[in-house]
Formats: sequence, structure tokens, C-alpha cells
Amino acid sequence: MQRREFLKGAAYTGGVAAVTAASARRVYGANSRVNVALIGCGSRGVSVAESMQAVAGVEYVAVCDVYQAQALKAKKQLGETAIVQPDFRRVLEMKEVDAVHIATPDHWHAIPTVMALAAGKHVYVEKPHGHNIREGRAMVKAAEENPQLVFLTGTQHRSAPHIAEAAEMVRTGQIRDIHYVQVWNYYNLMPAGIGTLPDTDPPEGADWDLFLGPAPWVPFNENRFVGTYRHFTDYAGGWITDFGVHRFDSVHQIMGAEAPMTINSSGGRFAMGGMSEHPDVLQVTYEYPEFIMSYETLNTNGFGSMGRLTPGITHHSARAKENRPNGMAFFGSNATMIVDRRAIEIIPEPLPTRRGPATIAPKSNPPKLDRIAKDAQEPSAVHAQHFVRCIRGVEKPGCDALVGHQGSNVAHLGNISYRVGRKLHWDADRELICDDPEATALLGRKARPPWDMITT
Repeated sequence: MQRREFLKGAAYTGGVAAVTAASARRVYGANSRVNVALIGCGSRGVSVAESMQAVAGVEYVAVCDVYQAQALKAKKQLGETAIVQPDFRRVLEMKEVDAVHIATPDHWHAIPTVMALAAGKHVYVEKPHGHNIREGRAMVKAAEENPQLVFLTGTQHRSAPHIAEAAEMVRTGQIRDIHYVQVWNYYNLMPAGIGTLPDTDPPEGADWDLFLGPAPWVPFNENRFVGTYRHFTDYAGGWITDFGVHRFDSVHQIMGAEAPMTINSSGGRFAMGGMSEHPDVLQVTYEYPEFIMSYETLNTNGFGSMGRLTPGITHHSARAKENRPNGMAFFGSNATMIVDRRAIEIIPEPLPTRRGPATIAPKSNPPKLDRIAKDAQEPSAVHAQHFVRCIRGVEKPGCDALVGHQGSNVAHLGNISYRVGRKLHWDADRELICDDPEATALLGRKARPPWDMITT
């Protein structure tokens, strides 16, 4: 589909295409003013926006949300001069907007991204890449067609120095042979989960039809809306696509990996009540060429109540096992390395006691490592400001469209395996599931018109 044809899609024939060329041609200097529009005004979007706006010369000139109350709240926090727009397509018409910051529910990540790039806007988009793998591929394609524009995925671990340090330790052989990686996300929602609510009319100022967008039409239900939409498969993939994607991207960075070969999920709703459509226990085994990764997410236990059991220790800290509801563990022959957003811990592995005569001489003596346990800076603000420096030409994106897509795919494939109930064989080059038509059909979905212009 040609750019102008696309921008006329979705039952809209506004003037977005008219501003495309001028927006894309602008050259930025190291201190140039950057005007940003926030699309999706929930707490995460506003928090990242405040970090981005802390950079000198950055201003949020528009805030956009299908729920007016959220947009007005964001306007109050980000600046009273920001224009409030309920429809993101109107934002893309604004000549003064240089970049968009997309912090919508997952099912609204792909379409605004593709349309914004076609309109000549730089894009910062939260993970995961779209509702499904086909949407993510459309985002990559749009970025490749607009190389003059910055595309940054909101996987902020890529801007964390301690994650880069972990990757360097693996690359230089300090951890030695790593063939098993464990990733986990625990969050206690027992016993009721999100509860059960009746369908009602939407609140005043909420465009329910626009919120649904490409998803199937259903009556309004508060649980499907602000704050808890992630529990429904029409809009998101649960905790694995929320918390999991950050860690999958970090595993790829640390291990130098791109995609698993096989995916095998198990789990179920064993205990938790409420309307959520996702399992309260999910375990996924991923086979990579050089290692196995095990992922687990649990909604019946918080593994230390997110750090609240130990005063003064954040829930990301590596100082005590009970304060690790989220994390990654890399089991090497020379050390175990535990990493998460705000901490890294190295636990040296003692040399095994020899049992019987040695038949294989070691290639070299392993490097001696000290036990390390240190906290790190939360990288969200650094990552947001990295986006501005990329626009100004000072830095290159640390997590571009393809890298973000690869990390998101890991989560999407875990969900597909769970839904079909069997092991998947993934052809990453062709982005196909081998010999499984039922699973292949879940790589995308038939979007609700008029929002069916990028995937089938």
C-alpha cells in the first residue's frame, strides 16, 4: 500500500499526508527544539513523558486519549499549553508535532506507529510490538521504509548500563558456558483477580468504539478499560507481553540471541477468580541454538510482596531472594548472574570436586570472580531521554524496530503455544510456525473494519 493511500484509510481522509514531506525533511541539531505528542495518557505514558520533557528544548504540544478525563489529567501534568485531541489521526495532522510517544493499550501500538511514520513523525512506542506478530512485522516494515525517522521501542533495559555490563561479561567469557537461563515475573492478584463487573454504558467523555479499534466489538465493561485491559486477549497478552518482553529483550542482548527455535507452554487458571482471560500460572520453555530459557509467570504469589517485606529494599533489588518477583538468572559454569531492572548480582561458582580421574583437560583456567551485589539506576528516564538524543542525531537507537519486534515475538509465541496446547517450531527467518495451521492463524487476527489496513 502506498503512503498516501494508507493515510486515507481507516475511514479518514484528513490532511496527514500533506504534512509528511515537510516533517520528514527537518534536520535537527544537538539542541534543537523537539515537539512531542503523547498518544495514550495513562500513568505509564505520563511518567515517561515527564522524563522526556525534562530534557531542555522538549515540549509536549498535544495529548491524545479516547478518554477525555485521562487526556485532561495529562495536560495538567505536562503543560497547560498542550492541545487535547481524542483522535490520534488529528494529532498526526499537526505540523508542529515532530515526534509521537505511543503509550496506548497493546492493541493500539501498531496502527498509530505505522501511520505516524508515514506522516513523517519520529516514534517512541511502548512494548510489546502490537497485539500480535503480524502487527509487529508491519511496524518493522514501516520503520524500514522511513530510515530517516527515529524508531525507539520502550524496552528501557537497553539504556541500563548494568545490563550492558552483564552482556559484556558474557561476551568476554567471564561467566563461561551458559546453557540455561531462567526468567520470571510474579505478581499476586489472589483471590479475586480483577473481579467481575457487569456491562454498563461508557463513562462520559470515553469513545468506546475508538478504544476497541481493531478489536471485536463488545459492550463496555470497566474491567476492559483503563488499568485492567491487559487481562483480555482482545487487547493484550497478559503478564508475559507486559513484564516478560523487557526480560526477553535483555536475554537477547546479554546472550547475543535473536529468536528461539521451539516454544512449549503449559499453565492454566488454577485458583484466581475474576474476568481475566489469561492463566494465573504460565511456564514456557524456549529452545535457542545455544541455550534453553525457562519463563514463568505467576499471579497467585508475589515472591516477597514486591519487596515490601524488607524495609529499604526495592522490589528490583538482588539483595535477598524474597525480593525478586521479577528477574533473570544466567547459569554459567563459572558463575550465576542474576539481573533485573535495578540490580545485578554475581555469585561465583566453586570448582566442582573431582570424582574419578580427569579425562578432559579444561581449555583454560576460568577467570576468578568476586561476589558482586549492587543496585542500579531505574532506566526509564534515561531511555526516554535517549529518544530525544537520537532525534537530535547525537545517538543511535538502542532498541530499534527489528530488535523490539524480536523481543516481543518471544512473548507472543509463548501465548500461542499456550492457546493451542502444544510445542511450536518457529522459522524466524520467514516468521512462520512450521506445520501447524491452527497456530499460524494466531500470528495475526482479522481486524475490525475500518482498522484492517495493515494485517489480516
